[in-house]
Amino acid sequence: MKDKTILITGSTAGIGKQTAISLAEKGYQVIITGRNKESGEKVVSEIKQLTNNQKIGLILADISTIAGIIKINAEFKSSYSNLDCLINNAGSASKSLTITPDGFELNFAVNVIAPYLLSTLLLDNLKLSPEPRIITLAGGDLPQSIDLSNLQNERYFDGLNSYSQSKVAMMCIMYDLSKKLRDTNITCNICYPGQARTSMTQNVTKEMLPKFMRPIYPIFKLAVRPDNGKSAKKASKSSIYLATSADVTGKSGLYVNKKIKIKQFPKIVMDDNSRKILWDYMIEKLSTKEYKHQNA
Repeated sequence: MKDKTILITGSTAGIGKQTAISLAEKGYQVIITGRNKESGEKVVSEIKQLTNNQKIGLILADISTIAGIIKINAEFKSSYSNLDCLINNAGSASKSLTITPDGFELNFAVNVIAPYLLSTLLLDNLKLSPEPRIITLAGGDLPQSIDLSNLQNERYFDGLNSYSQSKVAMMCIMYDLSKKLRDTNITCNICYPGQARTSMTQNVTKEMLPKFMRPIYPIFKLAVRPDNGKSAKKASKSSIYLATSADVTGKSGLYVNKKIKIKQFPKIVMDDNSRKILWDYMIEKLSTKEYKHQNA
């Protein structure tokens, strides 16, 4: 698999960067994405130097927007042919209610819309590979329920819980996508990386925490202080496993935890009715936008 191509979103820092480094060390062609040209080029140079692998590419785009997702798709197609593995690593934990230029709430845009839309836009490239894989990272506390009346924080914004809710919504969507792709050779799986000391966790404010945790906010800040990528490297193991292991070849609709164990999905993800509501909601919202969409 060393001659294969892997695209990782949100990979100029944190778990995504450590994932890119580890995969580059194994000899894969790795394309990273990010928003900032200077930091992106710096990371590409760093990975090449660390791994002695020159097959590292960069696509600059803002994945919180449909235009950004279309740009990643277009630039990949213009420079590469087959895509062996897409890792939907990019995530958002917004500090407050934020609306994107497309009219989506930011967490929903990055954590739900982006993985689905980029995956479906790249289906043709994935189908060119003998063992194509889509991997999406879960996150948060994995709540057992989801407020279907507040998917984009229309009624209230609840800090980190809003982030966790969006990640569970993503799990529902990508689980359904795995089912819709069952007649293809593409596998679609989800992994939970565990906690890591990244810029996302370090940017969490006191107000984002549940009320019972706010008194211990200083302790929380100490717990997430920078550690030079050590925890992010550990957290990258589940996505690397799904991207490279022969154990999961041809297996789809899996949920792998931070200990590289296949686990049951949260109860809400297995609820057919809730997933249908979510799927119909997302497709309806996307139907009002202009983009080239391949419906799986």
